[in-house]
Amino acid sequence: MSRIGKKAILIPADAKIDIKEQEVKVSGPLGELTRKIDLAIKMEIKDGQILLLPRQKEYSKKIGAIWGLSRAILANMVIGVTKGFEKKLQIEGIGYKAALEGADLVLSVGFTSPVKIKCPPDIKLLVEKNIITVSGVDKEKVGQIAAIIKKVKKAEPYKGKGIKYVGEKIRRKEGKKVISAKT
Repeated sequence: MSRIGKKAILIPADAKIDIKEQEVKVSGPLGELTRKIDLAIKMEIKDGQILLLPRQKEYSKKIGAIWGLSRAILANMVIGVTKGFEKKLQIEGIGYKAALEGADLVLSVGFTSPVKIKCPPDIKLLVEKNIITVSGVDKEKVGQIAAIIKKVKKAEPYKGKGIKYVGEKIRRKEGKKVISAKT
């Protein structure tokens, strides 16, 4: 049995959930998300909770994995439309900077020309000094945009210059040592 799949998802008072066959529509104060859930899982709402159960009687590892994944996705949808998700990235390096040009993010991180990153309309970007905040209702999209921004210039291990998540530890390497020649 899937330990995660067995847990019920509490429905907050300000969230509304519609289940039609295998399509789930979750709406709340921050927005609306729609997703299709695998046919192997059946969903039902009881006492202000969403319960997910496998349709097959015999249990397999694959069914358990789909069951747990479906529950996690649904729980993230409920959290997203009520509280939202955000990731913060930090830019380190002399002359490295980020700016917003309309809905696009422009990064100047040591290349000959600035790098432009297009942002989907449901994701919000905010730039304060050297911190970029990516926020939205869909956890997957927030994580994907943050990963794309980080991939432009990953923090290097010698001086730590580049883009990293706030709170991320970069393992530092020791540089080359100069050995004096004895004559």
